[in-house]
Amino acid sequence: MMTPPLNEILEARLGDLERAGLRRAPVVLDGPTGPRVRIGQREFLLFASNDYLGLAAHPALAAAGIKAIEAYGAGSGASRLVSGSLRIHAEAEESAASFERREAAILFPSGYQANIGVLAALAGEGDVIFSDALNHASIVDGCRLSRAKKAVYNHGNLNHLEDLLKREAGKNRWIVTEAVFSMDGDVAPLGGIVDLANRHGAFVIVDEAHATGVLGPTGRGGLEDSGTAEAVGVQVATLGKALGCAGAYVTGSRRLIEFLRNRARSFVFTTSVPPVLAGMAIEAFSLVDREPERRDRLGENRRRMAEGLKRLGVAIPERRSAIFPLVVGGNERAVELAGRMYEEGVLVPAIRPPTVPEGTARLRLTVTAAHRAEDIDRVLNVLGRSLSGAA
Repeated sequence: MMTPPLNEILEARLGDLERAGLRRAPVVLDGPTGPRVRIGQREFLLFASNDYLGLAAHPALAAAGIKAIEAYGAGSGASRLVSGSLRIHAEAEESAASFERREAAILFPSGYQANIGVLAALAGEGDVIFSDALNHASIVDGCRLSRAKKAVYNHGNLNHLEDLLKREAGKNRWIVTEAVFSMDGDVAPLGGIVDLANRHGAFVIVDEAHATGVLGPTGRGGLEDSGTAEAVGVQVATLGKALGCAGAYVTGSRRLIEFLRNRARSFVFTTSVPPVLAGMAIEAFSLVDREPERRDRLGENRRRMAEGLKRLGVAIPERRSAIFPLVVGGNERAVELAGRMYEEGVLVPAIRPPTVPEGTARLRLTVTAAHRAEDIDRVLNVLGRSLSGAA
């Protein structure tokens, strides 16, 4: 029997996605990201970005990137352990470690690569990883690659986590969680997790992707916010959200970072991050401290959005993150609601499986420090009309 052409197979699979309301395509912006973006000739209010501090279009970041390119060129030409380690990479890692008040740091090209690299390097056969049910796909995939046994605990449920810790023995045991969950916006009970880890002999890995720049008195994230930084040995964070760039880093002890340099495959077997990103990262860490008013504005905008959603009757639990999930259930309804808002000049794409569990399609609204009060009022008005029309 002849095998059908690849394109026929793929078209059939795309058709399946279409019928399930899961076929997606990127929205292309014709200019920089920010609270207002352009698509073609139209301007839209953007409430779907992870640029929480509004740094992505900051002129100081652009200037730092240009300076790095002028000094080091466009690319490094090799992986870090061959000849791709430039002085600016070392300086960015020193800046990351200093920012997080840790001994050392290591850069990765993306948060996805950081998580799979860390988990696959640290955990192995005979180990057990205890993972929150709503952890990011990069954590899920890292657990799979590690070949350790995975025990999934109910989302944020410390009682279930403790039950699993009592039942599941292993050579080394690891608890991994996001500090702020990317699609729901709730904050992990880090104090309770550290408590259980200490009582049951487990190591803790925390992904700060959506917490860095947002939580904590100085914007260092969930560990600073919960007072658990000294008790958590492995901290993963991203440069591509509140810090306005791209890439990621891991911080911890010098021994941890040396081990990851040698055993994290997503670090060892990839070309190093371009100098432009390293240069912008150094500037981004500095900006968080130089412009604390951005965190203040983010807090004000978060409160304004929360109060407005309550007035609309949208039931969203109290939160301290910048993420507001409006769960509508069905894929078609989420797409319809996003479409109505798009027609009125507000860009909030529908979030559907596999990004979120089946039956929990949603609009994921995010606020940033760059939004104005009138921007938030407008999106709330549009959302109210759209909810009425899509009901």
